Amino acid sequence: MAEDLYISAGTKEEKYRALLPQIEGLLAGEDDLTANLANVTAALKETFGFFWVGFYLVKGGELVLAPFQGPVACTRIRKGRGVCGSAWQEGRTLVVPDVDAFPGHIACSSLSRSEIVVPLLDGGEVWGVLDVDSDCLNSFDDTDARFLEEVCARLRPYR
Repeated sequence: MAEDLYISAGTKEEKYRALLPQIEGLLAGEDDLTANLANVTAALKETFGFFWVGFYLVKGGELVLAPFQGPVACTRIRKGRGVCGSAWQEGRTLVVPDVDAFPGHIACSSLSRSEIVVPLLDGGEVWGVLDVDSDCLNSFDDTDARFLEEVCARLRPYR
């Protein structure tokens, strides 16, 4: 297990490339899902300074709040509601440059301005989502989508 996090001073892509093997180190040898989600959340928050980063897990037909870092959050989200519920329903990553322009956006915090949500997939089934919010507009792009999907794929064995 990694005990220290090295944060690259490079571009966004360089930061993700440096972070991925560290996340693998955090996951190695630990089979508890909550512990792994907590460490991944902390690593992402520390590396990028995101406003809010965390997971929601599918439980009883809803997304239920799981490990996160940032201000308090919505506890339960129905399928198809907001960005998280829509990513769950569609089974694909959603990048939202301006949350106020997203139909049905759920404002857990009025400070959130842009968002990316990546589904946690196992054989085509969504078992949760990674939700990342920024307090700035247009914070997320294809680079974030690609690398956050890689992060989420590494969590599948711990489901």
